[in-house]
Amino acid sequence: MSSVSMGIFGYHKTKDPYYVNDFLGHNSIKNTEIYITVERAIFGNSCNDDFTVKVASNPEKIKALLEVGFEYVCEKDRLLFFRKHK
Repeated sequence: MSSVSMGIFGYHKTKDPYYVNDFLGHNSIKNTEIYITVERAIFGNSCNDDFTVKVASNPEKIKALLEVGFEYVCEKDRLLFFRKHK
């Protein structure tokens, strides 16, 4: 997969321009905005931002969440946050 595709689909999946910026190694968020513009042209501006959010602190809970389709979002205060589209 090309970096262009990874940028477009990375943004489409995460809706996080800073993640895509870091993932692609851009020095400026302005470079990443190109992928956002293309993603919106392809998929439109409508998106479902409704998520179910879960928190896990041990490997068993983490494994259970991942097995049912939750995706890792971030870690804070030794807690791991996961989300899944409703």
